Amino acid sequence: MKKPAFYFALLAFPVLFSCNQGGTEQTSANATDSLINEQCFVAVDGVDTANFNIKTQSSGKVSGDLTINFKEKGKNDGKVEGKFKGDTLFVDYTFKIGLENKTIYKNPLAFLKKDGKLILGVGQIQTTLGRSFFVKGKPISFEKGRFTFAPVDCKK
Repeated sequence: MKKPAFYFALLAFPVLFSCNQGGTEQTSANATDSLINEQCFVAVDGVDTANFNIKTQSSGKVSGDLTINFKEKGKNDGKVEGKFKGDTLFVDYTFKIGLENKTIYKNPLAFLKKDGKLILGVGQIQTTLGRSFFVKGKPISFEKGRFTFAPVDCKK
């Protein structure tokens, strides 16, 4: 009878120890990543508009909110997460379309930072194993993009 309890204790100890270790590492990593910049942008293309708010962390990570109001298709409302590579911001955009649709979509987006503005690029997207990304080796065109985001004061 004593042996099963002993074996259980031996098996449970590494599991408890490893669970304890993971929590402290994550907390200390988040504590060092502080907000260094917050910017807000607005874009207009005919009757369609977009609002883009981004926060840059000291680690270089960027997160924020992007809402695109299409007059014909409704509103795309979601979150972005990504990072600048040179003068280009690459993000994953996780969003819903309209109020009725419960489906969550996730697409890659690229923005070129030029003269203080962000220009939304157009590129070939490929989906593999449920994950969408820009096709390597295929250029992203910032001339064909519909939205050029101009900086505005952030609303508090």
